Amino acid sequence: MSDKPIPARPGAGTVQARLAEILRVDHAGELGAVHIYQGQRAVLGAAKGKERLAAQLEEMEGHEAVHLARFDALLNQHGVRPTVMTPLWRLAGFALGAGTALMGEKAAHACTEAVESVIEKHYAGQVAELADRDPELAEELAKFRDEELAHRDLAVEEGAREAPGYGLLSAVIQAGCRTAIKISEKV
Repeated sequence: MSDKPIPARPGAGTVQARLAEILRVDHAGELGAVHIYQGQRAVLGAAKGKERLAAQLEEMEGHEAVHLARFDALLNQHGVRPTVMTPLWRLAGFALGAGTALMGEKAAHACTEAVESVIEKHYAGQVAELADRDPELAEELAKFRDEELAHRDLAVEEGAREAPGYGLLSAVIQAGCRTAIKISEKV
């Protein structure tokens, strides 16, 4: 999703349909993020000398878990089903996290930077779209966006851009995120 707001579609029920897309995709994204961090922690969490990194990953996973719990509540509140891709996103998230962690600490940080860069733009577009229509939700998404930016910035500080094959790794992860967003909005 670009950072430009999506114009309201004409017709009855379209506002509710768009809200369902927003909630479904954001739930899927937070679910994927939790599993990415779980995968990274499975590889790096108990590694000798990586206690500081393990604590960072655990803290970031905790933020994502709070976001996920909020989207669980919003899905229930609005009667929106999660994406049917949920089982795949759990597996893909864990595999991405574990796979990049196996490539090394800097690759794990590159994964975080790539994912959070896409999510930041995604949330920014939703905040702009919802600012007038649902200012409370827009404010909540803006808070989540700020937390995602903090994750991205930490990853950069920790050497994300020094990862082997950084450019390709980042591009592939970002493309995967954008694809998952499009799919999760609809199914």
